[in-house]
Amino acid sequence: QVRLVEFGGGLVQAGGSLRLSCAGSGSIFRMNVMGWYRQAPGLQREWVAAISSGGGTNYVDSVKGRFTISRDNAKNTVYLQMDNLKPEDTAVYYCNTVPSMRDYWGQGTQVTVSS
Repeated sequence: QVRLVEFGGGLVQAGGSLRLSCAGSGSIFRMNVMGWYRQAPGLQREWVAAISSGGGTNYVDSVKGRFTISRDNAKNTVYLQMDNLKPEDTAVYYCNTVPSMRDYWGQGTQVTVSS
């Protein structure tokens, strides 16, 4: 079954930074819009950021100016640089295509921001 693998999460204080990475097969990345999603405890999973194969980006309003999505098509990897983290950013972060595909969800990576 196709999977994407996320890593780079951790525990950080408010105002800190983390860089998430997501790796997968070329068949997923090639020509697809890739995105990051997150799910906080008790809440539904939400879309956070997206990047086209050409590098165009889009963000949910709550992370604009703080998060930066990028991709390396040669490495089949997408990144999420998260700066000025806030406690409300605490969640499990996942990557997937946009729109998402059920078979692509991985285990995610936990990001915890302490106040």
